[in-house]
Amino acid sequence: MAPSQPPAWLLDLPGTSLSPDSVEILLDTASFKTRLLQGIRAAKRRIYLVALYLQNDEAGREVLEALYEAKQANPELDVHLLVDFHRSRRGLIGKGPQVGNDQFYRETAARYNHQIEIHGVPVKNREWMGVLHLKGFIVDDTVYYSGASINNVYLHQQDRYRYDRYHLVHNAPLANSMVDYIRDNLIASSAVVSLLSPPLPTLKQIKSSVRQLRQRLSRARYQVAGEAGDGPMIYPLSGLGRGENLLNKTIERLLGEAKERVFICTPYFNLPRPLMSALSRLIRRGVRIDLVVGDKTANDFYIPPGQPFSPVGALPYLYEQNLRRFAKRHRRAIDKGLLNLHLWLDEGNSYHLKGLQVDDEYYLLTGNNLNPRAWALDLENGLLIHDARGDLKEAFARERATIMTHTTRLGRFDLLDTLEVYPDSVKKLLKRLRRVRADLLLKRLL
Repeated sequence: MAPSQPPAWLLDLPGTSLSPDSVEILLDTASFKTRLLQGIRAAKRRIYLVALYLQNDEAGREVLEALYEAKQANPELDVHLLVDFHRSRRGLIGKGPQVGNDQFYRETAARYNHQIEIHGVPVKNREWMGVLHLKGFIVDDTVYYSGASINNVYLHQQDRYRYDRYHLVHNAPLANSMVDYIRDNLIASSAVVSLLSPPLPTLKQIKSSVRQLRQRLSRARYQVAGEAGDGPMIYPLSGLGRGENLLNKTIERLLGEAKERVFICTPYFNLPRPLMSALSRLIRRGVRIDLVVGDKTANDFYIPPGQPFSPVGALPYLYEQNLRRFAKRHRRAIDKGLLNLHLWLDEGNSYHLKGLQVDDEYYLLTGNNLNPRAWALDLENGLLIHDARGDLKEAFARERATIMTHTTRLGRFDLLDTLEVYPDSVKKLLKRLRRVRADLLLKRLL
């Protein structure tokens, strides 16, 4: 059967052709770390790493030191690390007082002669208003794409891991477009500051620059100097805000294209209203939906019983209540097998997967959590692969099967816990939030 004609909206996107063997899908966390370090050590021309944060722990130190050692071995190497400005100046949520990672960056830099560039990107004036959630590490002409940040649990440095998706795309036009976007829209902005040059500016000092950066990013698009071909095509997408957000629009259009099956991964079940509506339409059309979310105990904010409670520990329970209401509302679709909710749980580890697969033809790689915050506040991006001939079908089927390894299908909504059986500290907090309707605000911000 000949490939179907791509929809008009897809033809309007800037993209480039791929050879099927240029896409690698890694199936475990440790392999991603190994390949990233190998790539850094072998880099010849450039390394651009963009992440929410690079943590001062064993994995973070190993990656940062690898960047510096690559620079020492090749002083002409173009090396840039970009992290969220606000996130770099504080520790982990719920872990008490901590020194920010920016101090760690400066202490590391002091040990080396040849310096790399470390940039702090303030997408908004406050962290709760939006962060740098852009993904993608570019090493020469390879894009390492994952939703993972850089620390022990994301890179499986020790016993625990935070499961994500890991893709390597060897493609010069794509790599060039992502570097150009970083340089033109982030590094060139006066709001983006060097984290190696104290004293860092105050928020008041850069307020005007941050506003200009936000306006620029809301309009920014990847520009790809590639060509169309007979095989798979890849399209880099970005988005910020609810307005002309190309990534959001593309996600909605993808769901609208579905004919038989949609496979969705999201770590926090807190879908924005447009996606909830899109799923309802798919169910009415008879399209099968497989949605994989983390069990509440596999959430990175989960606090096991017996440990000191922090308000952020109520979030996994809030997401579980969202899922319970959704499953109850669509219980007939669950009974018919149209809606399949899968809970991921691998004891002691956490779940952080995001993305879409539509009809074994469209594959969206993204760091977008598919929640209201990602939809409206954070700077997000993604890589859309259109594989009309099915060249990558088997590879993505293997990834899908691996994702499903630690999942259980939720056959009934009442298998999920109710508020009344939660720990007292969680129950009291959620009831208090519900009384003042603050839970609605939290769903938009977290």
